[in-house]
Amino acid sequence: MHINGKRFRTIWPDGNDNICIIDQRHLPHNFVIETLTCLDDAITAIQDMLVRGAGLIGATAAFGMYLAIKDMPGHTSPSQLTQAAARLTASRPTARNLGWAVERVLEQVEKAGKGQDTKKVAFATACAIADEDAAFCQQIGRHGLELIAAISKRKEGAPVNILTHCNAGWLAFVDYGSATAPIYAARDAGISIHVWVDETRPWNQGAKLTAWELQQEGIANTLIADNTGGHLMQKGLVDLVIVGSDRTTHTGDVANKIGTYLKALAAHDNNIPFFVALPSSTFDWDLEDGGQIPIEQRSGEELTSISGITREGKLETVRLVAPGTQTINYSFDITPARLISGLITERGIVDASREAIHALFSDKVKNL
Repeated sequence: MHINGKRFRTIWPDGNDNICIIDQRHLPHNFVIETLTCLDDAITAIQDMLVRGAGLIGATAAFGMYLAIKDMPGHTSPSQLTQAAARLTASRPTARNLGWAVERVLEQVEKAGKGQDTKKVAFATACAIADEDAAFCQQIGRHGLELIAAISKRKEGAPVNILTHCNAGWLAFVDYGSATAPIYAARDAGISIHVWVDETRPWNQGAKLTAWELQQEGIANTLIADNTGGHLMQKGLVDLVIVGSDRTTHTGDVANKIGTYLKALAAHDNNIPFFVALPSSTFDWDLEDGGQIPIEQRSGEELTSISGITREGKLETVRLVAPGTQTINYSFDITPARLISGLITERGIVDASREAIHALFSDKVKNL
């Protein structure tokens, strides 16, 4: 997508054996590019949320495997590869794309055999994962456009009001995003769009990232407090909800940023379509039930403090609560399939059910 009119991906090779990322912790106030030179850099980028979002975490992990192999002396040993893969996989527990990407690089390197340059194999695989992520998101946009176009036709061209939660945009993937891809496609098709942007505490990915990203793309949007969505739905001010996913079971349950479940309940109560946009790399083909998905818990400091720019232009962090306040900070919740109108994937829109998902992705579930 674009930043000040210049096109960027969220992750890219620098041509000197290193990987560049946008450090999202500084957005929207400053645009900072960081260089990852080794495995530890990639792990830190994932753990400390320099990068975040299912697709981008997966791409970063893939390049992390490449960086690990690049720094291994001589021939890579199975134990070295396994250790690097385990460290990356453990860096954040919920997003399925992370483990999927690590496993894919590991498989290709192990297949390469003797006589092949494993660094080149790992690099080519990581690049393929990044390119595929961008292409899949673009396809998600084309399929999701059908939903928005139908609403626009029904509204006789009046703006389509879409509510989204967290950031499942370009910044969460390599390009285009999942939940935002249909919005960008609709914009390109000349459809009038307005987006309600949840602030998404405690990291404020909606306020800091989604609103900024949409502004860069010239798409009308309004920032709202997380608890405002239900009120807007009751007032008839939301036509469609589109969110992303960090892990989706092959039976249709979805793990996404904390607060997604409440939006799904409000949408269900107000007969508003609630769709989840995701590439197939986000499916977990081993889990039957959303309750089996590991839910990350993060530091309580994310709740008790907040960062922002002062009037003098200085970035500062301040405490919001009394010292000693107890916290619990779940990063994700589970939205059951029964509350989901459909899943927007790169292969098309599918019901959030075992039967429909298995039919669309029969090549992925042949062993189930």
